[in-house]
Amino acid sequence: MNETSNHPEIIEVGDSNFELEVLRAKQPVIVVFSAPWSRPCRVLDEILKEVSGRVKVVRINADDNPDFSLAYDVESVPTLLYFADGVLRGRTVGTASKEAILAKLEAVSHR
Repeated sequence: MNETSNHPEIIEVGDSNFELEVLRAKQPVIVVFSAPWSRPCRVLDEILKEVSGRVKVVRINADDNPDFSLAYDVESVPTLLYFADGVLRGRTVGTASKEAILAKLEAVSHR
């Protein structure tokens, strides 16, 4: 989330900031593996508004960060990974509804 704005943003992550933004995050994190050529997920904008301040949403460009895709067994985009306390707790592969993503987030956040 951009501290200078009231509008939440998806944070771009890569080698330089993945550990800080995801593994050391104090709140749950949704990591979105995407690529410039794939259709953007409009659902994420709705989710950002709903979970702002409680959950961090970050994006990894799968084309520019193939090591992350390999490390987390990401074979297609979009893929969403759900982290809590620095641990991968779940995943969603492909397009999912807002309700499905929020339900998955709720389930992994309370483990």
